[in-house]
Amino acid sequence: MSGARGGARRSQAFRLPGRHGYAVEFSPYLPGRLACAAAQYYGIAGCGTLAVLEQNEAGICLFRSFDWNDGLFDVTWSENNEHVLVTSSGDGALQIWDTAKPTGPLQVCKEHTQEVYSVDWSQTRGEQLVVSGSWDQTAKLWDPTVGRSLCTFKGHEGIIYSTIWSPHIPGCFASASGDQTLRIWDVKTPGVKVVIPGHQAEILSCDWCKYDENLLVTGAVDCSLKGWDLRNVRQPVFNLVGHTYAVRRVKFSPFHATLLASCSYDFTVRFWDFSKPNPLLETVEHHTEFTCGLDLSLHNHGQVADCAWDELVKIYTPSCLAAPV
Repeated sequence: MSGARGGARRSQAFRLPGRHGYAVEFSPYLPGRLACAAAQYYGIAGCGTLAVLEQNEAGICLFRSFDWNDGLFDVTWSENNEHVLVTSSGDGALQIWDTAKPTGPLQVCKEHTQEVYSVDWSQTRGEQLVVSGSWDQTAKLWDPTVGRSLCTFKGHEGIIYSTIWSPHIPGCFASASGDQTLRIWDVKTPGVKVVIPGHQAEILSCDWCKYDENLLVTGAVDCSLKGWDLRNVRQPVFNLVGHTYAVRRVKFSPFHATLLASCSYDFTVRFWDFSKPNPLLETVEHHTEFTCGLDLSLHNHGQVADCAWDELVKIYTPSCLAAPV
């Protein structure tokens, strides 16, 4: 399979000493502001840190840092307040933080009975809802202004690794699980809408296409990414292979309908265009440990952030995104 290999253009790095990165997300409001959820001791024991970083001409600097008494595994920015973030942790809790109030969490929501690996703030207008996914095999719906969950979604038969809102359909989210399925849910109805047996392996991540409300991607322990059209889920619409270990996170581009990125336990980040005969565009190799967090900037075209268990957060523009695709 073709595709350029190596580092990345205009790369900046920030080290979180003693912290292993699990998730990164660019602010939807402020260009150059980035949140990273991290854990001590690879998330097996110890505490967690939410690092809010600022990018400037000199590099990346720490804007705010918040500690929690368990590992932090995911982070999502509020869609209606530029200062507010939500994290999820190993003790079954969600934390709501305000960068303007750097003392501690505004609120802690603890209902899950095991690790919470995923948290996502809704992106459709008129809704301010958060969805979480846990090792307890449930997803929960939260109103951030209320200290308890609004609804619990049951049906998965394994750990839920990823819960992602549709950017198109209000009240609709997807979940990916160790039970090898991708599921689609509607908050207005209690049962699952669609069950897709996506891989013959644990599915660690999913994402929605920003340009097609029926298209999702999954990434799994079988090292592959697969695309799914909700109008016909019997066969994937694409199958991208190249990673040599589990695919930890997948992200569709905010700017290109057919472009996506993935990071993996093989230490690499890969960029793909599933419309091309040779879909692998580039492989970025700049980490020395499991690469777990990945995001693409909404503000700066082509800019990518990632984080890994090597204590590094990186912001860069891969060569394949530096010029129009």
